[in-house]
Amino acid sequence: MNTRDLEAFLAVVETGSIVGASARLHLTQPGISRRIQTLEDLLGVALLDRASKPLKPTAAGRETYQHGRRVLRVLEDLKTGLSSERTVGGEFRLGITPYLSEVAMTTPLDRLRTVFPDLTLRVTTGWPEQLLDQLRRGEIDVAAFCLPEAINPPDEFEGDPIDLQPLFVVAPRTFVLPSPATLRDVSGLPWIINQDGCGFRSVLRRRLEQERLPWRIGVEALSSDLRLSLVARGVGITLATKAAIESFRLRNRLKIVAMRDFEPKVRAWVVHRPPIGRLRKPIECLNGALKVALETPDPLAQFELGTTTSPPANVRRSPKGRRDS
Repeated sequence: MNTRDLEAFLAVVETGSIVGASARLHLTQPGISRRIQTLEDLLGVALLDRASKPLKPTAAGRETYQHGRRVLRVLEDLKTGLSSERTVGGEFRLGITPYLSEVAMTTPLDRLRTVFPDLTLRVTTGWPEQLLDQLRRGEIDVAAFCLPEAINPPDEFEGDPIDLQPLFVVAPRTFVLPSPATLRDVSGLPWIINQDGCGFRSVLRRRLEQERLPWRIGVEALSSDLRLSLVARGVGITLATKAAIESFRLRNRLKIVAMRDFEPKVRAWVVHRPPIGRLRKPIECLNGALKVALETPDPLAQFELGTTTSPPANVRRSPKGRRDS
């Protein structure tokens, strides 16, 4: 079997088209088609459903894709292990949730690119269950996401816990609520929350189900800036990290609700399938950089939320701020 034929097939599956595979591998479209036809002739099965748009693998094609990914990884591991310079190259396919992507897209990825310049980074976003499914199918190498404090990744994966992040219930400053409030006090209010699958939403849903309390979703919104903006306008309440709250431009219109019976936390994880092979050192690098990024104290940590419209004079922050999801 020619590994170049396998590479062409994997590229078509991952890009969804001959055109996309051609651009990725810098080959002509007829050249990609010939390689896939050669692989199909060798295996004796059709690997692609050519009537679908985008192109999708057949049942045999999906199985071939999973095996093919592992074969190419083993070959890359062998090449790296025998290299006199021990240079780590090839692809590093990272799947990450939106909140962690806001952290990882800066210093941690810069660190990876600096330490491993021959590594090709490919980053996609998704919710934890989506990322775990992509790991199972071999579509990504590593997943970084948040889970409720008491939940661990499935045993089929190897996981490294990175950091435990507290979450806070955030309400408009105009809302009149008991202090401290209970879950029953806030459960009936309209929640502005991420779509189903988000770790933050899972924490809230699980706790309300434990207490057999109803909850009402007012708005599903992905961006933390949008969610906090809707809270500031009095639309409802939400869950957010302290960093997201303090970086929000209208934070003087918000208040953190002191809760008597609800202290939500999520733990960040970096997860992969064993064996890890050539990516061991890059993953260790990512783990360390993410941990530092998540634990770095925010310069506004002592800023009293909502007492003024601007941070202290010696503190400057990017208008974009940090997001969570």
